[in-house]
Amino acid sequence: MDLGIAGRWALVGGASKGLGLGCAQALLHEGVNVLIVARGAEALQATAERLQQDPARPAGARVLAVAADITTEAGREAIWTAQGGPGRDFDIVVTNAGGPPPGDFRDWDRDAWVKALDANMLTPIELIKATIDGMAARGFGRIVNITSSSVKSPIDILGLSNGARSGLTGFVAGVARSSIAAKGVTINNLLPGKFDTDRIASTLAAASKKTGQSVEALRASQQKQIPAGRYGTPQEFGAICAFLCSVHAAYLTGQNILPDGGAYPGTY
Repeated sequence: MDLGIAGRWALVGGASKGLGLGCAQALLHEGVNVLIVARGAEALQATAERLQQDPARPAGARVLAVAADITTEAGREAIWTAQGGPGRDFDIVVTNAGGPPPGDFRDWDRDAWVKALDANMLTPIELIKATIDGMAARGFGRIVNITSSSVKSPIDILGLSNGARSGLTGFVAGVARSSIAAKGVTINNLLPGKFDTDRIASTLAAASKKTGQSVEALRASQQKQIPAGRYGTPQEFGAICAFLCSVHAAYLTGQNILPDGGAYPGTY
């Protein structure tokens, strides 16, 4: 299927690895020019080179990399002023930030909460605010926020994530249904379940410390509880993201898409 987005520009956050990389790669394969951003310059540059050399990259599809802390005003300015980039005129924005650390809510002070809100709620809102009007003026825009399955099924040790990402979800629910919906701009959230990334490794390590069980035992137990019988892959996640960014998803907005191998037990 031709997704109809070749030649457009996409901003993908947290794209040096994991789910962000999966999204950037899937969009690049569709001929989208991608600007990838992450804080770690070395890892990001290695990822950019890997994407440039990807044999599935169509000729002409560009890869730019900006090493910056996107949660800061200076970091976002570095994106808008990147040489060779589209300024603020991105057609596609994929917001993504590493989740806050797991733990016991009794141990989190105000600074921990502010940091979580800044990364996982306020920064995506700033990116939306900076790009959405240009999208509406051009008649096309796709915003995909990578949040978490914990928005629908909270995880006790991920309270910071539960709270911050739920706040973003509530904000998006209103904005996606505002006047921009009739101007070719969609906003949707992707709520990943358990994917085989560094994030799952950190949560397993935390759960191991709390329960005394080995990481290997916890991993096997988790996979057994997923109807699909395994963790998802970043490539599978990226393919879903690319579809949400396509011309075929123009009638899909304000939704929370839950790729989790069937783990969520609810009807709604």
